[in-house]
Amino acid sequence: MMGSNRPGASPAAPFPLLVPTTSPPAITPTTDHGVAGIGATPAGDAVLERLRAWPGDRRVAVGLSGGVDSSLTAALLLAAGWQVEGLTLWLMSGKGSCCAEGLVDAAGLCEQLGIPHHVVDSRERFRNQIVDLLVQGYADGITPLPCSRCNREVKFGPMLAWAREELGVERIATGHYARVRPAAAPGERHQLLRGLDAHKDQSYFLYDLPQDALGRLVFPLGELTKADTRAEAARLGLRTAAKPESQDLCLADHHGSMRAFLDAHLAPQAGQIVLADGTVVGRHDGIHHFTIGQRRGLGVAWKEPLHVVALDAARNRVVVAPRAEAARSHCEVGAVNWVSIAPPETPLEVAVQVRYRSAPVAALLTPLPAIASDHAADRPHRCRLRFQEPQFSITPGQAAVFYADEVLLGGGLIQSAGEADPA
Repeated sequence: MMGSNRPGASPAAPFPLLVPTTSPPAITPTTDHGVAGIGATPAGDAVLERLRAWPGDRRVAVGLSGGVDSSLTAALLLAAGWQVEGLTLWLMSGKGSCCAEGLVDAAGLCEQLGIPHHVVDSRERFRNQIVDLLVQGYADGITPLPCSRCNREVKFGPMLAWAREELGVERIATGHYARVRPAAAPGERHQLLRGLDAHKDQSYFLYDLPQDALGRLVFPLGELTKADTRAEAARLGLRTAAKPESQDLCLADHHGSMRAFLDAHLAPQAGQIVLADGTVVGRHDGIHHFTIGQRRGLGVAWKEPLHVVALDAARNRVVVAPRAEAARSHCEVGAVNWVSIAPPETPLEVAVQVRYRSAPVAALLTPLPAIASDHAADRPHRCRLRFQEPQFSITPGQAAVFYADEVLLGGGLIQSAGEADPA
């Protein structure tokens, strides 16, 4: 189901009440409104020049969440002379930035810019691909990473397909802080690069995108800092310029907290908190409330701080250990998607991130034969990572993403962690 709002017309069902009754005046790509003039920052000027010099077709659908990043993306493309249409995925019903609030702000932004706005009902896909998988993962004792899967299976792939089929548009743009270096020649690979703002770089969540998607993406904010984005949005008078940034996973934002989301889907199941030797040190009400590396909130009184080192779903146990016993020397990574390079056949030294906010660390990557689950995920590659220094919080279900300087080489899902090493 899709709703479409073109300037001067009422929005079609199913969102008859989502467009504000009043909005700021429309912004058009003329210097009268300041949109196509000098940017508020040198980086903003540079982005406009690159967009104006873009070769080929300049029609684009912009994925709009209702936040400042996607709003500025649309405004910059419009200012650079592109033909822009807004596209919002309706993922959930209720409160939150991915729900009614985001839809209202996205619709209002499109009215302000004077561009069409399309709403695609993606609730069933989101529930099947993300919610159900997330709940099952936590029940099985892993800590799933929904964002990278959502980007591939719910957002980028379906948006690209919808834009092509419904609008005849080949490209989509989003407000992600990442960059794409186009293939230098036919048959070569597009490369995915970190965003220049190290604090906002979101390439980690994009590791699972295929080559055909990368070649059709535009990331105007990849060379901006968040401060640049705020300054440019304020210069343009965008209605979302000062909108606070969501700090949580969309499901946590929607339900109030991740714990509340999980409690809504998984029943309490009392079990033991144990040391590696089986000594019982406490009790819990569900392994889904814990994650590898967790120290706070264990409810355990012990002679030294304890960290979660394993979740044993079969026996409904949370295994804890002192920090000195919690480090891991290696891990196995499955369903690997090789992005910027062809799958290597020999060991490779990489910098690897094992969580979004973790610093990259040196590791030796050794290719392994793919197994059935890798083939089933249509990513028939697997590897072992041996860390130069033992690492904490190596968490099955999270992504391990490999880099060479600013270039994202590939990534996959952590399947298992190696033996404990002394700190």
